[in-house]
Amino acid sequence: MSQRSADPEYQKLLLRYSQNIQRLALAVRELILVEAPEANEFVYEVYTIANHFSFTDRPSDAFVFITTHAGWVNLGFNWGALLPNPDGLLRGEGKLIRHIRITQEADLDAPGVCESLRAAIAEAERPRDKARTPRTVVRLAQSTRTRSAPKRRRS
Repeated sequence: MSQRSADPEYQKLLLRYSQNIQRLALAVRELILVEAPEANEFVYEVYTIANHFSFTDRPSDAFVFITTHAGWVNLGFNWGALLPNPDGLLRGEGKLIRHIRITQEADLDAPGVCESLRAAIAEAERPRDKARTPRTVVRLAQSTRTRSAPKRRRS
């Protein structure tokens, strides 16, 4: 079991989803951190909640990610097309990114899930210097300002 609890800001972001989806997102996060406890976590509030995990301080080096949706959670792999896929779990048509759709906690126990995660970890970029304490960074979407209608000129 991971010793890193979810960041309070991340937990607040998850409140917009059903309790089932909240549990799934946290369970997928837990699975990643059990396998890669030294990974940094970068959480982005975009059209979805996206968590990227990297061993470096650069989110662009992320080896795995989570996206949270209304009816499921994706366990995604930035270099998924290069990973073995003997169980046919990895979905996606792009050049590199693949994902596994998680709709219930039992999906995390399916053959190939942990193997895909471990393969992504094995291929991940590692820092050259001494390892630091893992951290979580949460980036909230900037609120959109509503503009008032232009004032009419008096004639």
